[in-house]
Amino acid sequence: MVTLGAAARLSPVVGFGGAMLLAIALGRAIARVGVARLRSAGFEMTWADARRVRVVPRGGSIVIRSELRNGGDEPIRVSGLRPIASSLLSVTVEPDLLDLPPNAGATVDLTVRAPRVGRWGIHGLGLEVSVTPFGAKGAFEVPLLFANPLGIEVLPATLSAFVGSPRGGRTRRTAAAERPGRPAEGHDLRELRDYAPGDPFKRIAWKASARRGRLLVREMDRGDRGLIWLVVDASVELWAGPVGNAPLDLVVDDVASFAGACLRRGDWVGLIIVASRIQAWIEPRTGATHGSILARALASVAETVDADRSEIDEAEVARRVVEHARPLDPRGLADLRKGDLDALAARIDALRSRAPFSPPLPFGATLRERRLRHYLASFGIELPPRVDGERPEAERALATSLGRLSALRPRPDFVQVWAPPPSRPDLLASQVGALRAHGIEVCWSLPPFEAGLRLPHVDRVRPGAVEISAVVNEAVRVRAHAARERGERVLRRLGVRIVLARTGRRAGDANRRDLQDDPSRGESP
Repeated sequence: MVTLGAAARLSPVVGFGGAMLLAIALGRAIARVGVARLRSAGFEMTWADARRVRVVPRGGSIVIRSELRNGGDEPIRVSGLRPIASSLLSVTVEPDLLDLPPNAGATVDLTVRAPRVGRWGIHGLGLEVSVTPFGAKGAFEVPLLFANPLGIEVLPATLSAFVGSPRGGRTRRTAAAERPGRPAEGHDLRELRDYAPGDPFKRIAWKASARRGRLLVREMDRGDRGLIWLVVDASVELWAGPVGNAPLDLVVDDVASFAGACLRRGDWVGLIIVASRIQAWIEPRTGATHGSILARALASVAETVDADRSEIDEAEVARRVVEHARPLDPRGLADLRKGDLDALAARIDALRSRAPFSPPLPFGATLRERRLRHYLASFGIELPPRVDGERPEAERALATSLGRLSALRPRPDFVQVWAPPPSRPDLLASQVGALRAHGIEVCWSLPPFEAGLRLPHVDRVRPGAVEISAVVNEAVRVRAHAARERGERVLRRLGVRIVLARTGRRAGDANRRDLQDDPSRGESP
């Protein structure tokens, strides 16, 4: 209006437009001053529960209650309530509109759903505040941020029960009191399977082998507690897919279910997590305490805060640290010179006292970078994973871990691996051979790469997109099936048994079905 009035040389139009601009600026300034006064008078948000970390099983949900309190003398309207939380959490807020009288409060419920394991943060609430002085209706809403960090630790559902399990008692004395002895082979036949290189000849079922025309081996149940090692490949490529239904999401569930069953049986269970290097090496123990340790170790597989697993460099890490730390710092980091990362690292060390988590120092090129990444991990802030992946490094780390297992004393009785098929079998041949030479059974579960394929909802896509998605999904499914078959052939040549993830069924189930059709004396399951 001002521009048009000036162009037409109409002073009343210019004056009217200028008055409108002045009124808008004055109204916004009054709103900002009013909100600042409310904050100083005690407009605050607090969590109803003083605990700084909440434990949630994967796939479960939890309701977190908070309170907004207006300590001022004027009524305010709160709208646009939104959680500021990790993108790997699904958080909803109820209600999203509040009218707060003077010196009153209101309860706000946050419903948090946790589709993926890990340690994620809820950093606070963002909202729009409208001040209504002198009983007038507020024309402006001012954005506010309440920076109250809260941690959500998402654990595998099967092992999360061990975290809250009571310690001690007569029921928990015997399993943790002894080192596991060498398990005696049981007398119950578990299955008949194809002969693999390294199997002892005394286990060959000669009658069943003669009938089938191929060598079959008896697999017996173990009769005592054993020493079991679980090896998990947590490469960032395995997180590709829908959150909560990616291959590694399902692998974590499978590992947790297997570990929980072993611990309840009294076995000693160790855990190795590999990626671009060995991420975790947990010595075998048994009992509920060890179950909680395994659960928290599996929760760390989703973290990509390490420099060798994250896509962003130190400068981008520092930018994210500044963005998060500014509301927490009393001076808003205003006294720090831009680009002075050493001063920033020193300042955030004091702010970490408000963090919900206390993780170990992440991997980084320098100590300063490790401290910056440590800050993000302490508040549950995720970083984007590496774009180029880490499969070659993960295969070398896997080969190294299997080689170390073959040299351990006491030796393992059983090694279970969850990893994609090796692209270089020569890296694993000697390590697997050494394990089998010592009588150690090696099983391998392949990640279900096709599990995340889903057709889109018909009502949410344009015409023709469903058919295109179906063709793409079918192509990916066929490719994943072919890759699985090639990998199974490679692993069988190494003498490794294949176990299907998520179901516990072995690749030899077809053999068992054949044997049920024609059972032999003492050789059919």
